[in-house]
Amino acid sequence: MPARHRAPEAEPKPILVIMHGEHSCPGRVGQALRRRGHRLEARKPRFGCELPRTLADYSGVVIFGGPMSCNDGDDYIKQEIDFIGVALKEEKPFLGVCLGAQMLAKHLGAKVDSHADQNVEIGYYPLTPTSEGRRIGAWPNRVYHWHREGFQLPTGARLLATGDTFENQAFVYGKAAVGVQFHPEITYSLVNRWTVLAGDWERQKGAQCRSAQLDGHMLHATAVHGWLESMLGHWLAATVAA
Repeated sequence: MPARHRAPEAEPKPILVIMHGEHSCPGRVGQALRRRGHRLEARKPRFGCELPRTLADYSGVVIFGGPMSCNDGDDYIKQEIDFIGVALKEEKPFLGVCLGAQMLAKHLGAKVDSHADQNVEIGYYPLTPTSEGRRIGAWPNRVYHWHREGFQLPTGARLLATGDTFENQAFVYGKAAVGVQFHPEITYSLVNRWTVLAGDWERQKGAQCRSAQLDGHMLHATAVHGWLESMLGHWLAATVAA
């Protein structure tokens, strides 16, 4: 019998990644998505890039963090928050990281604000998954943070993980709109870069010193990367809230 030839598998659609710094990179999140066969298409509305009208040509969208607040009045901030509605309407996987999570919460009507005692989280801090969060795999004991604001849990969202200083650390809305307050994309190189270049962060209440952050990365990064791989599998399959 003649050999049967398999039709080539279709290449996965790209992932749209929205970033806020001139030299921002998607770090471990980008690496994990590329390993799954996805190209990354970067847009930076802060620097004049337009966002697509539809996500029909994409597998999903990720909005990363930045030093700004989702409460700022800049046009690009409003544009990005409104754009989240496209992902929700078209039921495309959406991942918000730090600022991106706060944008998702704000889009859903939840409050985003600084800590009542003006604490920040800069460094590696404890994380506790909820029963719903444990469905998507084992969580790391600590994750990397760099933020001064947090979000309330939006109406209709399910909490995936909690923290000590900022209670709401991760949530899912629908099946695949996920917000995480921490930075799973962080690499050792990025910890070095952020702690060298980011202004007066050491004087902020609750921030960890540079050596503690670097030591924390050596201790906890492997567990964070394992969780990230599991979460992205559920995210792309729209099974975060099975």
